[in-house]
Amino acid sequence: MVRDKPVPSSRAGRLLKLGRLAGGIAGEMISEGASQLLGGKRVKAIDLLLTPENARQLTDKLSEMRGAAMKVGQLLSMEAGDYLPPELTDVLATLRESAYTMPQGQVADVLKNAWGVGWEEQFEHFSFTPIAAASIGQVHEAKTKQGQHLAIKIQYPGVRVSIDSDVNNVSTLFKLLRLVPKGYDLSLLLDEAKRQLHQEADYKAEAASIAEYRSCLGSDPNFDLPTVDSSRSSAEVLSMSFVPGVPIESLAGESSQLRNRIATRMLSLMLKEVFEWQLVQTDANFANYRYQAEKECIGLLDFGATRRYPAEFTEQLRQLMAAARDDDLPAIETYALALGYLRADEDPVYRQGLCEMIRMVAEPLRQEGWFDFGCSDLSKRVANQAISLRVRQRYMHLPPTDVLFLHRKFAGTYLLCARLRAQVDIASLIKPYLV
Repeated sequence: MVRDKPVPSSRAGRLLKLGRLAGGIAGEMISEGASQLLGGKRVKAIDLLLTPENARQLTDKLSEMRGAAMKVGQLLSMEAGDYLPPELTDVLATLRESAYTMPQGQVADVLKNAWGVGWEEQFEHFSFTPIAAASIGQVHEAKTKQGQHLAIKIQYPGVRVSIDSDVNNVSTLFKLLRLVPKGYDLSLLLDEAKRQLHQEADYKAEAASIAEYRSCLGSDPNFDLPTVDSSRSSAEVLSMSFVPGVPIESLAGESSQLRNRIATRMLSLMLKEVFEWQLVQTDANFANYRYQAEKECIGLLDFGATRRYPAEFTEQLRQLMAAARDDDLPAIETYALALGYLRADEDPVYRQGLCEMIRMVAEPLRQEGWFDFGCSDLSKRVANQAISLRVRQRYMHLPPTDVLFLHRKFAGTYLLCARLRAQVDIASLIKPYLV
């Protein structure tokens, strides 16, 4: 069922919605707290904050606002999930799958502003029902009268100019409601969220990233990238050739040979991005990959979160991964310090636990032959280790944002391989990079 609501485009309107959200949650807390006290129950603040009704209000309002308000919730869920109370992480995680769409009239207004009156006369067909919707914009399928099959990415009105105020207001909201535990410093992540959102909201920058990525990829027949139609593109509207295909996760029921081949290609591509190109599309959401059976290739979508990494960073990462592969805990500690996972004055117990977790994550690199993603419990063990470290919260801190965005890429690719139940010789794939 498609849900559509107009995007609040003024800063005042967006701030008002957050104010109403805070008031609604506070009222629900008072009501629920009184009810529990009358029932003789002990009252915990986190339980009152994250009642089903408050969780619904939080996710519904952030989804309705879209833009930075929704994106901050997503980022906190993905990048700081191990550092936040699990109750809050679970609520924020629902934002990854939750987005309203713009009503047809608002879509038409955005395109009229971008292309002028009578824009629809250029098209043989334009579908007002989006084929995808996210925090920054939504995508529509169209066919021009000249026969071009296009995917048109339309930015929500008001999103770009409200990024900084949205991030600040959501941060204030979370602090007022004490949704983030005392002692957690999320300022670096929120500053990075602003920078990343400004980049993602600049469709001219995304068009440039597509061109740069295409230059790196060359004529590799295993992948298909969209081509930007610059005549119909601007900072708020991005027109691209339509990349067909089925959702990549739908291959989970196909033959093991196909699943293994696709997973191997995805892991090989990720290693090239990091160690050869230093140009990484950091959003490994399944929706960004399509499989084209007739061409036996993978369509790559959404380059708004493309990130460039300095050679010094990737060299330190290479050294860290080599140390983890070789079970060299002193070297792991050295490069964990260099990359910002650890501080020089870190608590020894936490230092040891984090280095062990890094060693654990590198388990597939040490296994000779095929690593079976479908049967491995590695992700569960890593999560348990993170929970164990969280018990010592006063020692924990977020690593640098460069590292966090790579985490998103690595984790998303791992989850895709697990969804495909693939078997991949990872040690052989990564060997050329770790010699």
